[in-house]
Amino acid sequence: MPHVVSDREEVTKLPVVMSWSGGKDSALALHELLNANQYDVVALLTSVSEEYRRISHHGVREALLEQQAEAIGIPLHVVYLPSGGSQPCTNEVYEQIMGEVMATYKAQGVETVAFGDLFLEDLRAYRERNLAKAAMRGLFPLWKRDTAKLARDVIAMGFKSYLSCVEGKVGTGFVGRPYDHDLLAALPAEVDPCGEYGEFHTFVYDGPIFKRPVTVTVGEIVMRDGRHYADLLPGAFAAAGEYEASGVPPV
Repeated sequence: MPHVVSDREEVTKLPVVMSWSGGKDSALALHELLNANQYDVVALLTSVSEEYRRISHHGVREALLEQQAEAIGIPLHVVYLPSGGSQPCTNEVYEQIMGEVMATYKAQGVETVAFGDLFLEDLRAYRERNLAKAAMRGLFPLWKRDTAKLARDVIAMGFKSYLSCVEGKVGTGFVGRPYDHDLLAALPAEVDPCGEYGEFHTFVYDGPIFKRPVTVTVGEIVMRDGRHYADLLPGAFAAAGEYEASGVPPV
């Protein structure tokens, strides 16, 4: 007869670090982990430009990232990547820094990192190779989900986000827009509805994993190295008029 766990018994959960971009795929992957009741998400791990203090590739302000993590209720672990001279971090430097971070987690008994990746085999293989160096493993809760359905599910579940960065080839008029059904209908046919090829990135400010929404306003639209960025502003910044889009990094 199978053993039934009673309410008085504690279920041992696997400690997991969530690789966190602040976007919709990370948010949905985190939602999956929390609902599975098998994992203890110990931290949201995010890489941030040391020079610009914005999320790598997404261009979102660190202040918003901090408010987002606080609204979710999971500790934030920021890893600062060098970006001096307006140059992106090289793979070698990135791998060295992240290797040290992984070694620290391993020493603390955390051996699993979760990602919001959907179907890019080479990206998953790259992550798993680097984790293996630290004797750790990856977890991919959304792997091989149909992205058209996943995009609709994200919206239906109540996740709310803005497009923070859009590749120039996608076209003008998309960055800064809400990620909703109207946006999905307007995207060019060749663009993945979840932006898995990097066509666009999002910032989630509300949804079922949030204890409260994050107040955010769409500020100035700028272009850097062929990408459109929306300077998303924390509520306090927008109210005070204290912001400058020139800090959006060229990454």
